[in-house]
Amino acid sequence: MRYMLMCCMNEAHWNGLDEATRDDVMTRYRSWVDQIDAAGQHVLTHQLMQTATATTLRSPAGREVITDGPFAETREQFGGFHLIDCEDLDAALAIARRIPTLAVGGTIEVRPLVDSA
Repeated sequence: MRYMLMCCMNEAHWNGLDEATRDDVMTRYRSWVDQIDAAGQHVLTHQLMQTATATTLRSPAGREVITDGPFAETREQFGGFHLIDCEDLDAALAIARRIPTLAVGGTIEVRPLVDSA
């Protein structure tokens, strides 16, 4: 079963962390990805640019509206994702629990992908 692990964090909080803390988190992230890759559970990982680079497209009443910025006003922003392949939700949660940004205020949404086969 494939799961998307969506990583969210308050960008202001992340940017407010000292550089050594951010570097430590990213080092632990690389190690975490190496571990799930070695276990055959890693499909894809990617970090996103900060929300200031986002463009949002809507089509209310069939009229296209393009705006700068993220899709919603929230305190946490979607910063990246991991696509994993594992046995079940319990296994996905076990993998998600080891994501280093949790320790510095991050949130991880775990969601199964629809099987399109």
